[in-house]
Amino acid sequence: MHYLAEGLRLPTNGLDYTILAIYFVVVLGIGFAARASVKTSLDFFLSGRSLPAWVTGLAFVAANLGATEILGMAATGAQYGVAVVHWYWIGAIPAMVFLGLVMMPFYYRSKVRSVPEFLLQRFDKSAHLLSSVLFAFAAILIAGVNLYALSIVVEALLGWPQWVAIVVAGLFVLVYITIGGLSSAIYNEVLQFFVILAALIPLTLLGLKRVGGWDGLTGSLEKSHGSDFLSAWGGTGIGDANPLGANWLTIILGLGFVLSFGYWTTNFAEVQRALSAKNLSAAQRTPLIAAFPKIFIVFLVMIPGLVAAVLVPKIGTPGSDLTYNDAIPLLMQELLPNGVLGIAVTGLLAAFMAGMAANVSSFNTVFTTDIWARYVKKDQPDAYYLRFGRLITAIGVLASIGTAFIAASFSNIMSYLQTLFSFFNVPMFVVFIIGMFWKRASMKSGVWGLVAGTTAAMVNYFVIYKQGIIDIPTDQGANFVSAIVGFVAGAVVMVAVTLFTAPKPEAELAGLVYGTESPDAAEAPAEGDSVWYRKPALLGWGAIVLAALCYVPYSF
Repeated sequence: MHYLAEGLRLPTNGLDYTILAIYFVVVLGIGFAARASVKTSLDFFLSGRSLPAWVTGLAFVAANLGATEILGMAATGAQYGVAVVHWYWIGAIPAMVFLGLVMMPFYYRSKVRSVPEFLLQRFDKSAHLLSSVLFAFAAILIAGVNLYALSIVVEALLGWPQWVAIVVAGLFVLVYITIGGLSSAIYNEVLQFFVILAALIPLTLLGLKRVGGWDGLTGSLEKSHGSDFLSAWGGTGIGDANPLGANWLTIILGLGFVLSFGYWTTNFAEVQRALSAKNLSAAQRTPLIAAFPKIFIVFLVMIPGLVAAVLVPKIGTPGSDLTYNDAIPLLMQELLPNGVLGIAVTGLLAAFMAGMAANVSSFNTVFTTDIWARYVKKDQPDAYYLRFGRLITAIGVLASIGTAFIAASFSNIMSYLQTLFSFFNVPMFVVFIIGMFWKRASMKSGVWGLVAGTTAAMVNYFVIYKQGIIDIPTDQGANFVSAIVGFVAGAVVMVAVTLFTAPKPEAELAGLVYGTESPDAAEAPAEGDSVWYRKPALLGWGAIVLAALCYVPYSF
């Protein structure tokens, strides 16, 4: 990621810093308030499975509102136009609905504490250990992205030295997660969700006003960038050239299916929020409730990017010191008065901290329950694992500070994250989906599917793409192809290994494979489940229909 332009210094004053200070005090207050509820390791890692669906739903969407969402998606809007909607209406909503309707019953009824633990029940220890290590490594890398992005934004906008921004943000995340566990992280994410909206809504409205409303914005962009810039599918025919470097097939298969489902259904940073819900119905509704704000958040990141493309025509052009990542900070500098500016800066910090906290809290759970308690220190008292969870949280934050600088070698945050997802999430998804729908899939096929999928995705990216063996126009296009290659390789290897190895005994598959039921499958419905908005299926199909309707203005 390029550093933000040197001229981007915000005219902050005492009012703005007061708003920022109040936010940090509230964050720590929530952490200390949540401490009273943390008595066991289940309380620390999964909030005692006691939270209502509206809380876990908002935390679910806030956990994703990190560096890639705010800076990365606005940059994508400034660079590619309304094609950014693909990452939401194709690349998120269907997978979130699938998670709620299909996968959460498997997760929740199996009483697993993490996503890798499900693989232990469905396959064997080798698949479990490998998936745990891969996930823990990826979580720290992704937490580092958020921390690095936060530090360079704060350095550019407020003039703080980069190391100060890293230490301050890392310290606050460490304190409130270590003290209050997942409950602290989740309740802070609910707060951060509203703070982020309070930052983005004024920026979007003032930006539209400056360029003459929606008609003025689209008229200016059509003249300067052409009609395809305002069409979600313009120029995406197979063989056609377009800035995204992808066609409709790679968008639908690579982004809409493989990357999207791989991220939303197996990324424990998200699934952990649903697993902390108070019952199965609430767990199912968690991603579905999150899907509705997710449908509309795209406008709050896309429109500022489009406005920046009009107000600053030289943004991202050769010879300019302004990159597409500067879109949001440029508008903050140009449009926001003091006070509102303080809220916007606070919103940016909240976004980065939410993304980091989500990954750190999922890292400490996986490392403690899936690696340490399972393979290193078995059968210890619960208080031991609670203490160790707090210790590994501190280690995770320190490791994130180290991995933050790996992100510096990538020119675009979003491309870097999509690369990580194609390496780590996609192979896990193919193992999950085959294991959940094919009873014959053998115990050993899980680990070899993970190895094959991860290896194939990395070979495609680092060898076939980076060495120029096949000409793929952009990093983003290469990520879509890597995801497809990783998925296919993992699936083929799983089928091949299954033909020569023993399946898991059918008696042990109850509740783990589609079409089988666990002994407690007849869980009593929660009070009020007859109300329509408590029915996951209605919520899910409603989200899909609404997302599909949103495409209509951008399809021509």
